[in-house]
Amino acid sequence: MPDEPLLTLQIPGLPPPRRGKVREVFDLGDRLLFVATDRISAFDCVMPNGIPRKGEILTRLSHYWFDLTGSWLPNHRLAAEDAPLPEALAPFANQLRGRSMIVKKAKPLAIECVVRGYLAGSGWKEYRKSQTVCGLKLPAGLQESSELPEPIFTPATKAETGHDENISFEQAEQIVTPAIASQVRELSLRLYSFARDYARKRGIIIADTKFEFGLHDGQLLLIDEVLTPDSSRFWPAATYAAGRSQASYDKQFVRDYLETLTWDKTPPAPALPADVVQKTQAKYIEAYELLTGRKL
Repeated sequence: MPDEPLLTLQIPGLPPPRRGKVREVFDLGDRLLFVATDRISAFDCVMPNGIPRKGEILTRLSHYWFDLTGSWLPNHRLAAEDAPLPEALAPFANQLRGRSMIVKKAKPLAIECVVRGYLAGSGWKEYRKSQTVCGLKLPAGLQESSELPEPIFTPATKAETGHDENISFEQAEQIVTPAIASQVRELSLRLYSFARDYARKRGIIIADTKFEFGLHDGQLLLIDEVLTPDSSRFWPAATYAAGRSQASYDKQFVRDYLETLTWDKTPPAPALPADVVQKTQAKYIEAYELLTGRKL
């Protein structure tokens, strides 16, 4: 297993990529090349060292879900997992293999499509104050990590920096039009429910997740990564119990370590020690292998 994480990537002959917290997005003219690096962020700061193979896990999991749902939910993917690279990219196959995806140039909607099936994180904090989550009234008597009676759609704005902000469905309608807001709500709830049931049979609870949609030639497409440990809250089903916080398949070890420091959670972020990197990588791999039944 490679020890060196891929943190940045330049491809000679292509314009510099648009850089997110994790992804490098290269413009191929009529298409885009998404490359998931091994960068990891916490508290909205990117760590100076990454998690080896994390980008590969995110990309392969997204491919896996696209394969499972593509017959009823169109997505932006143009080439299947491990399809040969275009000739111009072939010299960079070693860097791109497993962690890249060639996609349609969709125009992303200006909202995040969040679905919550369990009471956790900011939702639990709000519920304790007002018995609501993102303004939606919920039954009394729920505990931390309780499964909700039905999954709920709680859209958010997209933040270039810092946290996304929860918004009401009515605000989402104003941003993307009522017709599109209704469509993405229906698709998001359907996709979450399918994935929740699928994952539960494989030992993982998907507590909540966020999807992104975009428009391409007037068609609504599922875009970006989907149902990964970076975009979702995954819990091990074997140890789940309502009434407390849960172990998770994500950045838990990173956050826990950072909370022990005197770091003020502003850049520059501190380097992660080897044991935190190793434990975090093991969790990402475990989630991938449980969900797919494949060895990485």
